[in-house]
Amino acid sequence: MWGQGLWAASLLEYHGGCEQRFLKEDAVERFVARFRAFVTAVVSGFDRLVFRGHLPRLMRRGGMFFFLEAAGVRLLEFKDFVVDTTERVKKASLAQARKLDRPVRYLDSPTIDKEDLARQLLAEYPVRQGLICVLTALEPCMTFEYHRSPDRDQRGLRLRPGKCLHLYKYFLHPRFGFMNARIQTWFPFNVQICMNGREWLARQFERQHRPDFKRAGNCFTWLGNPDLAQRRLNQQLTTDWPPALDAIARSLNPLHPMIFEHSPMDYYWSAYHTEWATDVMFTDPRTLADIYPRLVRHATEQFKSPDVMRFLAQKQPHGCFTGDLVTSFKDRPEGIRVKHWVRGNSVKMYDKAGSILRVETTIADTRDFKVLRPSSSDPDATMQWLPLRKGVADLHRRAHVSQRSNDSYLDALAAVDDTTPCAQLFDAVSRPVFDTSGRRARALRLGDRDDLTLLQAISRGEFATAGFRNRDLRPLLDPDISHASPDNVRRLASRVSYRLRLLRAHGIIRKIPKTHRYRLTTRGQLLTAALFAARRANIKQLTAMAA
Repeated sequence: MWGQGLWAASLLEYHGGCEQRFLKEDAVERFVARFRAFVTAVVSGFDRLVFRGHLPRLMRRGGMFFFLEAAGVRLLEFKDFVVDTTERVKKASLAQARKLDRPVRYLDSPTIDKEDLARQLLAEYPVRQGLICVLTALEPCMTFEYHRSPDRDQRGLRLRPGKCLHLYKYFLHPRFGFMNARIQTWFPFNVQICMNGREWLARQFERQHRPDFKRAGNCFTWLGNPDLAQRRLNQQLTTDWPPALDAIARSLNPLHPMIFEHSPMDYYWSAYHTEWATDVMFTDPRTLADIYPRLVRHATEQFKSPDVMRFLAQKQPHGCFTGDLVTSFKDRPEGIRVKHWVRGNSVKMYDKAGSILRVETTIADTRDFKVLRPSSSDPDATMQWLPLRKGVADLHRRAHVSQRSNDSYLDALAAVDDTTPCAQLFDAVSRPVFDTSGRRARALRLGDRDDLTLLQAISRGEFATAGFRNRDLRPLLDPDISHASPDNVRRLASRVSYRLRLLRAHGIIRKIPKTHRYRLTTRGQLLTAALFAARRANIKQLTAMAA
């Protein structure tokens, strides 16, 4: 497949272009400039990475039947064959733990934290490298069963929900550090691999015996050479993922080549869940503690109301936005976290290890993003902006949009300590302007309810991930849109389009090229921050600040 087979070519094209600059040179400039005296370093890279592997030839329609046919297994023997294969897989997978005398634990409750247990077992049974332990658990899965039906089209082997034993192996991997991998012990033997980019970086430093870093959990509180750390994080994007993940999968199921001897097949790897974090390192915890409350207040009041959790939009018909826009505000023992999420993706901000301000974008649903690539069916075709895939071939693009999201969020936070006079911001949009085509655009009415609602909608924090579209704003501007007729939906869409043109003419938003999405400009961020801060303040507060 093009997605996996041309991974190396994809990387060469990517790193030969201008996109590689985003990883270091242009990141979070405005925010760092605001607090330059207190910031010691800024690094960006993967935090948590969750990969999933499946066997496409087995999963396609009729795939299991043709596999059995090639293996010489009759349908009447199907149950005995799969039960016997499962027992062999479990025995072979656990053989390494038995040989090394590593702990094997069965978990009888889904509430047990597997990572905490693995770290506890590592402390009790220390190892410098290799297998830490194996945890087994009965969990839901999709597996094959023979479906009986009078309808010949419905009869046969089908994937059905069920439960089976899953094996979790925790490693101190020589390259990736502390990580885990899981295999489903029944056909189709799906695999999940979870690792951490910061753990990976620490492993690199430790292997080279570098003393110039301090680590707290999955972050670094001090780096003697931040540029070197950033280069190492950048190099993670050059990883040839399929061979690396295949090697881990083989350690989960050493019998894979034997089971599929008559019908060889490899795993297709997808990035099921990725977290890309930007860490702004402050000089000491007290400095961040002085700044952070203002950032939290700005994030909750400016990007979203300070409710603990609020669902703003229900599922919309007639082609409208179908995701839930959600923000949560949590004061946890280790710090305060503000999180905004939309349709499975999120951006969040929290203070970590005392002196680290972390902004992190999580992507689990790639439908809102595009990547420049040829068609999967014709690798030699002209490059086009096509939907971003979950396959590892598009992981570099996922990193790019995640960094852009972090930058946008931090850039919006930079308005907290901006000294631009409010009069300058308000006056600039309080008079008519002409757009690039020469059409006159009316002044914004900063006291008008409709214009205020629009400005509040476009400044929401969750739009940092992929920007916003006309359809995303409709349920925010008209909560009753879910009950509207198709004609009313079209009329609202036209009104939103007009108002987006108005905002573009005033330089408050800009269009993302090759998309129907928009983002706030620096002017837009300052205007919305100043406007809503002024509206929340009373005369006493304004007089004190102006004195």
